[in-house]
Amino acid sequence: MEEKIKISILLTIYGNLLTETQRKYMDLYYNEDLSLSEIGDNENITRQAVRTILVKSKKKLQEYETYLQFMQKETELKALTQKLEKTNINKKQKEIIEQINSKLDF
Repeated sequence: MEEKIKISILLTIYGNLLTETQRKYMDLYYNEDLSLSEIGDNENITRQAVRTILVKSKKKLQEYETYLQFMQKETELKALTQKLEKTNINKKQKEIIEQINSKLDF
């Protein structure tokens, strides 16, 4: 999985555990695709300060995933439901799988 996509997913899962500033800058960089300079200019801080916040925030998100493993578990469950869908299942089972998948979307 591409690094930016992975961090964006981690931000979706664990973003509320970051400070408001960390979450905002991570969202601007990883989801809105703004550069460090653009964020710095918009927030009246240096490019280096933005980078420092992003590096620390990324590390925190990765630590949360290391301990809690929500993204890994969700990915594994999604793979299992996809595998199950390929087997001979009835309509009711297919509906249950669809319900599970709707709950698993990042």
